Amino acid sequence: MTAASIGSIIRSFVDGVIVLNEKHDVLWHDVNEDIPLEITEGIPITELIPCEEVRFVDNETFPITINQKKFIVEVKNFSADNHYIILCIENTTDLMTNPKMRLYCLEKIVESLDEGVMMSDHEGKITLYNVAQERLEGLNSQEIIGKHLWSAYNYNPQYSEHKHTFKTGKPIFSRYRAHSTVNGIPKYVNYSTFPIQKDGETIAVFSLSTNESKLKDRLHQTIELKRQSVDTDKNKRDSKNGTTFTFNHIKGESLALKNLIKEAQNISIHNTDVLIVGETGTGKELFAQSMHNHSPRAESPFVAINCAAIPENLLESTLFGTVKGAFTGATNQMGLFEYAKNGTLFLDEINSMPLTLQSKLMRVLQERLVRRVGSNEVTPVECTVISASNEDPEKLISEGKMRLDLFYRIAHTSLYIPPLRERTEDIHFFIEYFLESNRKKFSKAVPDFSKTLLMILLQYPWPGNTRELEHLIENVIIRVSEADQSIEVDHLPGYMSRKIFSDHTYKINEQKNMEKKPFKSIFTNSQEHFIQKTLEQTDWNISKAAKKLGITRQSMQYHIKKHGLVKPNC
Repeated sequence: MTAASIGSIIRSFVDGVIVLNEKHDVLWHDVNEDIPLEITEGIPITELIPCEEVRFVDNETFPITINQKKFIVEVKNFSADNHYIILCIENTTDLMTNPKMRLYCLEKIVESLDEGVMMSDHEGKITLYNVAQERLEGLNSQEIIGKHLWSAYNYNPQYSEHKHTFKTGKPIFSRYRAHSTVNGIPKYVNYSTFPIQKDGETIAVFSLSTNESKLKDRLHQTIELKRQSVDTDKNKRDSKNGTTFTFNHIKGESLALKNLIKEAQNISIHNTDVLIVGETGTGKELFAQSMHNHSPRAESPFVAINCAAIPENLLESTLFGTVKGAFTGATNQMGLFEYAKNGTLFLDEINSMPLTLQSKLMRVLQERLVRRVGSNEVTPVECTVISASNEDPEKLISEGKMRLDLFYRIAHTSLYIPPLRERTEDIHFFIEYFLESNRKKFSKAVPDFSKTLLMILLQYPWPGNTRELEHLIENVIIRVSEADQSIEVDHLPGYMSRKIFSDHTYKINEQKNMEKKPFKSIFTNSQEHFIQKTLEQTDWNISKAAKKLGITRQSMQYHIKKHGLVKPNC
């Protein structure tokens, strides 16, 4: 094979090639256009490249400059019919086109991450293990890189998650496990495993690990800061016990809401665990805080936690506390049950709590004793627990997402907050209320809503409830001008306009079809509400109401009696 042949082959993989004989004379090159190949053949390499820049050490890389261009040179020994030294030259000026420099940068980024990164190849051998992973697991990358995973961690190959992910091509999310043990202490990490695929084929698998102890420390620091802020001002109720709202902050004019407030006030005076059920934006924490402030526990702490916002493995230690040494980074830390003392612990979105933790919570509520993670000692639970769910508990139980026995523990009594669409009076009230409050907030004398827009908003179902309505009106106030005669449809944000009119069109079509549908098909679990509304709209004219619903007068009388409906002021 000639020097030109060798150079041409290698040139297809790099930016430039110089082929030398064993005396370092040039046999072939394509790096210096100013010196033709026929002139350079047989000349010493020093006439092509300054001698002081070239070091003939096998596999060594170093920078050089040729024709004012910067290159990275790697020296290789090559043996064929004759002995050659080949210099493979790469352009370093563009990271987008230089794979080696780009790879170098990416490797440096991986090494600087706080998250642990480990990668294995098709054989299950560890090919990448960064510094953060070393810290998390207490291992040395030099000792395990190149080893099979099951050899490095000492487990049966059939249980290898990397091997499973490589085979199936499916990631594994949010595992919490100790693969390594240092001085008899297991090193627990939270990690997810992902396949790397090229042209539809898995070529490697990697895991990302996070340091849960740092997240837990930040969480407890936040809780501690909140607790300290609660104790700084003894004169204010909202600073003293961790609350902001009382029943005076709950606004609305509907009879359903007023009855609900009375029911909540009656429940508040008893030290009983409560489950509040309501859609997103209906004000579940507003009611929870108000109930706490109306109860005999008002001077004690109100502690709230969103069960959906904290990872499963942290949620347990957050609720129940930990002792030093229970797991990596664990310290002696009281949980929220202890923080709450004899006050109220509010568990928001309890429907998001994993089933494994539900059983532990159920035992705590049943025995009224809490045991910190890693401890054998128990502490009495003195607080009242108010839970909240944005999904129907019966539906959750039937779908296996909530334990029936937990439901009986958290719902000694239940409170259902009806959605805004079932309280038409409150929709109208909140439109006026938020309009006026935002006028003051932005110091802007904006006009009222047009009748057309007002009717559209009254018919919209408000899936985000009060929170969504407040958000819309605040956006409208910002967009409208004081010179406008009224707030029109054009003042709605684009995404809300599309959302509202899409639903409005659906409701119009639905109403057109109502007369064609039998009574049972247009009612689900809200017969009482629909009948009550229809009677009010027809001024309690039973014949008109029955006709509007498409049923007989006798059937209407039957449903009035069934639901115990009574005409007001009769």
